[in-house]
Amino acid sequence: MDNALPFQPPRPSLFLGGRWTGSSDDGTRESVNPADGQVIALVDEATAADAAQAVAAARAAFEHGRWPRSAPEERAALLSAIAELLDRDREAIARLETLDTGKTLKESRIDIDDVAAVFRYYAQLAEDPASYGRSVDVGEPDIDSRVTFEPVGVCVMIAPWNYPLLQISWKIAPALAAGCTMVLKPSEVTPLSTIALVRLIEEAGAPAGVVNLVLGSGAVVGAALVDTPGVDLVSFTGGLHTGTRIAATAAKHVTKVALELGGKNPHIVFADADWDSAVDAVLTGVFLHSGQVCSAGTRLIVEEPVADRLVAELAARAARITVGDGLDPASETGPLVSFAHREKVERYAALGVAEGARLVCGGQRPNDPRLAEGAYYPPTIFDHCDRRMRIVQEETFGPILTVERFTTEDEAVRLGNDTRYGLAAGVRTADQERGERVARALRHGTVWINDFGRYAPAAEWGGFGDSGFGRELGPSGLAEYQQSKHFWRNTEPKAGNWFADGGKD
Repeated sequence: MDNALPFQPPRPSLFLGGRWTGSSDDGTRESVNPADGQVIALVDEATAADAAQAVAAARAAFEHGRWPRSAPEERAALLSAIAELLDRDREAIARLETLDTGKTLKESRIDIDDVAAVFRYYAQLAEDPASYGRSVDVGEPDIDSRVTFEPVGVCVMIAPWNYPLLQISWKIAPALAAGCTMVLKPSEVTPLSTIALVRLIEEAGAPAGVVNLVLGSGAVVGAALVDTPGVDLVSFTGGLHTGTRIAATAAKHVTKVALELGGKNPHIVFADADWDSAVDAVLTGVFLHSGQVCSAGTRLIVEEPVADRLVAELAARAARITVGDGLDPASETGPLVSFAHREKVERYAALGVAEGARLVCGGQRPNDPRLAEGAYYPPTIFDHCDRRMRIVQEETFGPILTVERFTTEDEAVRLGNDTRYGLAAGVRTADQERGERVARALRHGTVWINDFGRYAPAAEWGGFGDSGFGRELGPSGLAEYQQSKHFWRNTEPKAGNWFADGGKD
């Protein structure tokens, strides 16, 4: 496949205070195509000092710039302009996303469309008067009581490598709508599409300092951004371990934190579920993007009467999934994001065998010589799993499906909730009342009934338990980037005479 980038990321590739600049110590990092291990770009690697400069630029823009005081129409116009530019450059950015992450070009195109839809949604919300406050009737005619919603301030946004552009857009769009300023830090593994997006934001006319970009490792750059008193909000999407460290560090500065920390998501299939759609949804739910999806349905919980048949059908279908370079139209799923991540997934597969789960398919690197140079791993299914197994408890974040069985509805709910996470879940049944009943009983932020994996920009996204706190998307996604202020105005002030009048007789 042709690894040529549709456009080269700018060098220098840090964006601070409206200016593209290099790292203060001239550090760089290679971006690698996981499909073949080839270096596709060289980007600047920021330092802790660069991170501090980015926060300072965002702070100056918030305190002295016009954006936090801009009219709703101006915010909406910028968000709409970004969406239009994404439409214009859709094919180029989608190709960039595929080269950087390994996902198929079909998936990347959908991602770019979804990103544009998120910007358009928040453009509409930015012009809604309800987004900026409400009146409060206190029952007194002389009292004007109002609650206003104002930008929270300087926001640090740290995004993951699996959906680099989509996940960062879920943060940028509402923050711009709220009037915030921000510092972006994409994953050091997949920075290229975020660089492209910042170029579009600059082209769309965002004022200098409103959007700043630093690149680098979480250990250095991410830690420096979080441990900064000048930050008002940290929004992080990623792993549980890193999220807990961020929350602890931010607490020192009493910094607001929003965390989306992944999941171990159950997909419950009752015996009466529509067969063809169930097979298709389970496969797509776990093996899309090679399982590197925080909401992937990695735990199949299936009713006993159909379990053997369903596992056999899934294994046969999984074995026919075409794994290959994301730029190849024949590929149905691409490589894992990196060779290091493949090793992690391989360790989980070996652990599943050691724990006594029955390996049904996959479980070792593909033997196709055309895939030898890439970070490929095939769809893998383990049957007869239980909650004592680490492959059932922990987020493997790869193409691994575990199968548990149940005999009663109560057992299905118990298994579905028996996880430290609570991001998403699916229920498949022909019984509408049972579907609603089970969905209400599941402690997960999103529950699909006879569907899986879909979302809407206007509907909140987030999890329960160790999947984090705070919400992205929807009106609540905007509220994360706002703080409320109460105005109380007395239009006819009079003395209340609470205390005696100076001790007069």
